[in-house]
Amino acid sequence: MALMISEILNPLTLPLQGARLIEASAGTGKTYTLAALYLRLLLGLGGMAAYPRPLSVEEILVVTFTEAATEELRGRIRDNIH
Repeated sequence: MALMISEILNPLTLPLQGARLIEASAGTGKTYTLAALYLRLLLGLGGMAAYPRPLSVEEILVVTFTEAATEELRGRIRDNIH
């Protein structure tokens, strides 16, 4: 049975090892996806498809195009941590 694109690219099940490039139009969930992947790395929630331990903030690189996008992402991550 063929998997749907939404299943393959689900940020809650996407393998965490390696680099990821997320490109999409406005309003498609990029910030949600980045925040979910970041939190999974930070909290060590990846199972067999992840690193053997949680990563520290210093070990995770996220690059955004604008400072506004960075602030939005930072806010979403903080909201989900606290």
